[in-house]
Parts: sequence; structure tokens; C-alpha cells
Amino acid sequence: MATPELVNSNLQQLVAAAADLCRKPLRHAVLLVGEAESCDDCCLRLEARHPDGERWPDGDLELEIYRSGGDLNLTLAWCQGPDRPLLWQGSHPVWMEAESGLRCERPADGAPLEALARRLRALLIPVD
Repeated sequence: MATPELVNSNLQQLVAAAADLCRKPLRHAVLLVGEAESCDDCCLRLEARHPDGERWPDGDLELEIYRSGGDLNLTLAWCQGPDRPLLWQGSHPVWMEAESGLRCERPADGAPLEALARRLRALLIPVD
């Protein structure tokens, strides 16, 4: 089990770097939401900024990382606009309506989120 310090530093840096890469030209700060005991059971808030440093709250995301059985899963959801779909990423991406949980089509701006989820999952799953 990871220490809270690992969750608060290394994971946040890893997520910020991945978000910066996948959601160019945005820059990201990553904050821990609540308390977490490990890197595979936590919730993070990704705060977006334009390249000039101006905050862009409409681009903020919430990332939940959790284990289900032996598999690592991620959900990514926009913080603004509760009517926006969310992305569940396990072995493959699934877009869902936020209120009902029903499957839906990927939104027009969803490709960078899928890239981010794939990258994070690949970085967080240890190679045997």
C-alpha cells in the first residue's frame, strides 16, 4: 500500500504531466479530493489553465482511480456541466450519461480524455 505522501506528490505529478500531454495546450494542477490511503483508491481534481496561465474552470476534470477485483479502473468526469457524459476506463473505454449511467456516444471533445485515461492506466498498472 502506498503512503499518503506518495499519493499527494508522485501521483499528482504523474497525472498532471499526462493531462498536459493529452490535453494540449492546457496546463493542469492536480489536487487530492478527500483522503486517500493508496494510489489505486483515490479521487483527484484536475484544474485546467490556458497556456497564458488563466484558469479555465469549464475544463476541470474529476478523476477517480479504484480497484474492482484485480483490475484498475478510472473514471473521468467534467466538474462543470452535470449533464456531460463521463468516461469509464477499464480494459476499454465506455462513455456513460452522468445521471442514468446508460452508455452513450463519445462526445466531440472526448478523444483527449480517452487518451488520458489510457495513458494513466498504462502508467499505473505495474509491468510483471
